[in-house]
Amino acid sequence: MIEKKKFQLLNCIKKEEYTGSMEGMRYMLKKKKGGEEEQLEVIIWPEPFGYAKTSEQDKQRKVFGLNHEGLGQAVDWLNEQLIQRVFTVLFNLFLLKNTDANNSFV
Repeated sequence: MIEKKKFQLLNCIKKEEYTGSMEGMRYMLKKKKGGEEEQLEVIIWPEPFGYAKTSEQDKQRKVFGLNHEGLGQAVDWLNEQLIQRVFTVLFNLFLLKNTDANNSFV
């Protein structure tokens, strides 16, 4: 999980893209021109590949305000996406472990 207090990168993001990863999810935060206003675009995609080698259909994008409030909302969204992905993986493992060869729940 990303802690908002430790994720104060707004000045960095205004100058260049910021990338990171956690628990199988890669992410990028970057400045985007949205009409007359600059916005914060957040992009996530699954590991193991980098941004350039991942197909567009495997990427999710969301736009926030390029300010401290928008950065906080972006962190919340990243954490929500991480929780959702981890839950999905754990649920699928549970199903695999608890089904037999005939796909019957045991």
